[in-house]
Amino acid sequence: MSDILDKIIATKKLEIAADSQKISLGNQRELAEENNRDSLLKPRGFINAVNHKIQLGKAGVITEIKKASPSKGILREHFLPAEIAQSYEKNGAACLSVLTDRDYFQGANAYLKTARAACHIPVLRKDFTIDPYQIYEARAIGADAILLIVACLELNQMKELEACAQELGLDVLVEVHNAPELEEALELKTSLLGINNRNLKTFEVTLQTTLSLLSMAPPEKTLVTESGIMTRADVQLMRDHHIDAFLVGEAFMRAPDPGVALRELFL
Repeated sequence: MSDILDKIIATKKLEIAADSQKISLGNQRELAEENNRDSLLKPRGFINAVNHKIQLGKAGVITEIKKASPSKGILREHFLPAEIAQSYEKNGAACLSVLTDRDYFQGANAYLKTARAACHIPVLRKDFTIDPYQIYEARAIGADAILLIVACLELNQMKELEACAQELGLDVLVEVHNAPELEEALELKTSLLGINNRNLKTFEVTLQTTLSLLSMAPPEKTLVTESGIMTRADVQLMRDHHIDAFLVGEAFMRAPDPGVALRELFL
């Protein structure tokens, strides 16, 4: 793991320990199951939403709601998750990705709840998931999908977390950065495979990361290219290689209207 990822995971363990003192694992599970029985809160089908856009010949864009990042600091001062979610939905987003990590991304569970309530599209909880507690919490706050990052998990952990998520009806996006991580990710059942173009050690971003791993992915996987999609030429490069799903955050968060930026980038 990179130094920053080591720090984030160490912080996350302390956060889970503290949160579980306030709301027990059992209570989180009850809240998650209550949401699954509520017609307004039950899972919306994250993977299906991405694939539906692709089947229509469009890009399946997962649009991010993110206030800050460790490497770039504050991305958006005027940060209203409900307004951003509505703008994304109106302009063709397949899904949302909402940062909930508090210490490094200035996220909050409340941002996800607010964003989801303001729209009708599915929402990924973008966080560093390392413990089943977080999966019950994700469903309890209304998430439709979770992220598993291979760089910070062992294979047996990932399998356990994926099984826990799928029991709750949550979809899983598994994220990789290189070939060895991709090999491990292919051991999971999920069809949604994210390739992050950002090097976790140097923070350098290159779209060649996605292109270099393309041949390793089976055709039944839906590839999501993440990070570094800034221009229409970037989008065209990916689509020319039959990569039709995208996770985009920074480019939209810095725009006056994130949804308009989405529409302009993916016209």
